Amino acid sequence: MIKLLIADNHPITRKGLEVLFSASSDIKIVGSVDDGNAILEFIKKNPVDIILMETDFPNLNGLTVLRYLKNDFPDIKTIIFSAQPEEVYALNAIKAGASGYLNKSVNVITINEAILKVHDGGIYLSNDLTQQLAFGNRVSNKTGTFYKKLSTREAEVLKLLTVGKKNKEISKELDINEKTVSTYKARLMRKLKVTNLVDLVNQAKLSQQL
Repeated sequence: MIKLLIADNHPITRKGLEVLFSASSDIKIVGSVDDGNAILEFIKKNPVDIILMETDFPNLNGLTVLRYLKNDFPDIKTIIFSAQPEEVYALNAIKAGASGYLNKSVNVITINEAILKVHDGGIYLSNDLTQQLAFGNRVSNKTGTFYKKLSTREAEVLKLLTVGKKNKEISKELDINEKTVSTYKARLMRKLKVTNLVDLVNQAKLSQQL
């Protein structure tokens, strides 16, 4: 039986997944938490095989959690379950340590397939993205092109900036100093061809909506 931890800051999503998997013969939900810090606290005390996890937590964002898991709990596998477009975040999530990426628009059969595949040691991505990677195609839409320019850490900093985090808060969450955060901000503005933080955040939010 696969021990699954659900991590999502929306109660209705957590409850819905609990109901969907309540009759499963392969998967047992062992816990349900609502932010990144709660994930780390839970897995310190309870055995977990796979975490089905959102990225947009109010405390400790998903990419940061992935870094902790990769270093301190390498046997636990993670599938990102997000409303954000796969072409925007999937590759950075995989590079950060995730074993799969699911958009919240998928059906329960797909979620089940992803969990089983990841548990067996595979990587789960949608067929479209898998084919693009296999044939070396560039992600064609503007959103993919926008984020393709960024490293995983840059995407992480940008995500925190877009939700209004200050340099001090970002440095604390990512465990880096404030000067390094400023360096990342300058690099982001250069790469994305903007001259101030407001334009940087606005462009990031606009690109997420494309």
